[in-house]
Amino acid sequence: MPFYLFLLIAISGFLWADEGKPPKGDEALRVQIFLDQKCFGPGFLDGKPGNFTSRAVYSYNRFQGRAPGNWAPLVVEALEGVQTLYAIATVPSLATDFVNPNLPTERSLQAKEKLMAYRSYLEFMAERYHTSESFLIEMNGKEKCDELRPGRTLKVPNIEPFQIEKLAAGRMHKEDEVLSRRNIVIDTKNKQLFIYDPDGPVTAIPGAALVVSEDDAEPLGRVVAMFPVTPGQEEFIHRGVWELKNSIEFPTWRYDPKLLKEGKRGKDALHIPHGPNNPVGVIWNGLSKSGIGIHGTSSPRTIGRAQSAGCYRLSNWDVARFPKYARLGARVIVR
Repeated sequence: MPFYLFLLIAISGFLWADEGKPPKGDEALRVQIFLDQKCFGPGFLDGKPGNFTSRAVYSYNRFQGRAPGNWAPLVVEALEGVQTLYAIATVPSLATDFVNPNLPTERSLQAKEKLMAYRSYLEFMAERYHTSESFLIEMNGKEKCDELRPGRTLKVPNIEPFQIEKLAAGRMHKEDEVLSRRNIVIDTKNKQLFIYDPDGPVTAIPGAALVVSEDDAEPLGRVVAMFPVTPGQEEFIHRGVWELKNSIEFPTWRYDPKLLKEGKRGKDALHIPHGPNNPVGVIWNGLSKSGIGIHGTSSPRTIGRAQSAGCYRLSNWDVARFPKYARLGARVIVR
């Protein structure tokens, strides 16, 4: 068996031995916050070092030139870099503009709404602080979370918040001299999206699923970000090299049952308004492959689990950071 194929199987099966991995709790949460701050997305900040956190650790360690499964030095770095683990956050008054407890679930009714809002202030705060509603309930108690409204406070992970109020419907991100030269690699096997700076020192490839042939010798550059991603269903994945063609904040979504089921556009479609609970999330980054994009999601719990009809889904807090790392013209390699 060729070495690269063996390496692919080893990494895809996560055969690395974990050393110094913390148990569920504060130490694991500290590592998650540290990785999130470095834009090596660990998924939900919840103190549970599951698959996505492990993948983020493996990728970050390879970026640092360390053994992938060696958690010990990262635990030390996190202790130094994240000294305050929790914060007390106030629900801002602007949250009223983004919350609608009566948001319908039927697509035909959603198409009549002005905004695909959050369904509760708890959902608003969970996404704002890169975590889950269940973790906020665990930390604060169900009664406090049920009574949440503007002006009230919650204990949250100490992370820079995702500020949805800074997005604008239809605003487009333009080309950038530096960011448009970036390389984006979507690893559909390990469900990770990597962004490389071609002008930086070459980073050891953080996942052998990227080494798919002995011809894969072109250096991509230095890894500057990694996000968990949900690829499309296998029959709809378009592997190859594409280009980032547009980047639009608060997009509307064309609900096309035929496209979702068969991967082909149909005639009967609805237009679902923008908002955090729009199925394509808060930003759409279209590829040169028509109809395919890198976008957000209305269901962060399903990142890496459910599958779309061909697109690549990030959490809304991750996709909101995406334009800071890559812009129109960037090369997108799907593997």
